[in-house]
Amino acid sequence: MAERPASKGRRFFRLAGMTASVASSYAATRLKSVFQSAEDAAASKLESYERSGELIAKTLGELKGAVMKVGQMASIASDILPREIAEPLRALQREAPPMDYEVIAEQIERELGSPPELLFREFSREPFAAASIGQVHRATTDDGRDVVVKVQYPGVDEAVDSDLAHLKLVLRASGLVRINKRALDALFSEVRTRLHEELDYCNEADNVRLFREYHRERHPFLVIPEVVGERSAARVLTLTYEPGDHIDGLDDRYDQATRDTLGDNLFTMMAAQLFDLQAIHADPNPGNFAFRPDGSVVLYDYGCVKHVDDGTLRSYRAAIRAGITEDYTALEHSLVELGVRNPDGPPVELAYYKPWRDLFVQPFVHDELFDYAAATIHDDVLKLVPGALKRMASFQPPVELVFIDRMIGGHYGNLRKLGARGRHWQLVEPYVRE
Repeated sequence: MAERPASKGRRFFRLAGMTASVASSYAATRLKSVFQSAEDAAASKLESYERSGELIAKTLGELKGAVMKVGQMASIASDILPREIAEPLRALQREAPPMDYEVIAEQIERELGSPPELLFREFSREPFAAASIGQVHRATTDDGRDVVVKVQYPGVDEAVDSDLAHLKLVLRASGLVRINKRALDALFSEVRTRLHEELDYCNEADNVRLFREYHRERHPFLVIPEVVGERSAARVLTLTYEPGDHIDGLDDRYDQATRDTLGDNLFTMMAAQLFDLQAIHADPNPGNFAFRPDGSVVLYDYGCVKHVDDGTLRSYRAAIRAGITEDYTALEHSLVELGVRNPDGPPVELAYYKPWRDLFVQPFVHDELFDYAAATIHDDVLKLVPGALKRMASFQPPVELVFIDRMIGGHYGNLRKLGARGRHWQLVEPYVRE
């Protein structure tokens, strides 16, 4: 079990110390490189990145809260950080030790007015799951319903803005980020907005109701819990318990046909939320999904939801159509509208887009089933990175797409883990027609 959450003062000094250490390491490496050969300088730079990555991940993991949550957003971290730093941050997804039960019980009493033993017929002292900003306990209501109770760690919401400010400072002062100040500020502003929403469990309860109502008739294969409103508040959320099998524990009941069905259902969910509902479940962590042998997908954790505006969706549809038809002039126009292509940066030859297009359309342009387990898109992207680095000034992180990309990239990984196969263009094409 972890100790109580760090106080605001302790968080400040831990983050300030981390910033100073990373910045000093970067400065020392820069100075040292003046007197080294190119090969030795590159090795020193790599070693410095690895030390910084380990220090950042260790500090964020110990402090929990907003900074750890941002560290867990590996899809974002990979866009702006070297791999040697992004990898340790990605490990935070699996490392979230729970808080002591007394901390959780006190938080429940503050929010609901009574200790858990009086609010529930049964309440497990051992956590069912733990994450960066809270943890989940199994319980039974007085009327006999099996539920899960999500409890936010005390003080996390008060530390969000200062945590993010320190994290942005360490990235900027360290020389590690690959994007300019304006783009970094815009990126952190978007992350801050989503985090404040995620820390409001009343907002999450509304998200559960939204998705439950939307999917209930349209997609019966999606299992969405019900909010137990009388046992919920701003920092405590109680939902009906919906069991399922974790993606890493699927047994012989999940034959290839079942895995293909689950893949189709995941993809249908993504496309419908993005293009029709215009609100996406934007945290594709495998722990937020469970599966059943009848092809059902159980969806957990509705804190991170991104609402997509009409303009972004219109340009996104146009970009997909242009990519499929290889109209690279139209594609670049859409990328400018989406904020991917920096109009103030150097021009980009249209031929540059073709290798990226050919890579990303692989699941959609062939008649045969696309086998996600055998896919190498994630590896092949690395081969295009050197060319991308030469054109860094021509592109920027697209703020409105950060969480859309997070959803798509995360579910690509989930489809690979499922070992699913599918013809998924037929699920997307109706949404992107002219």
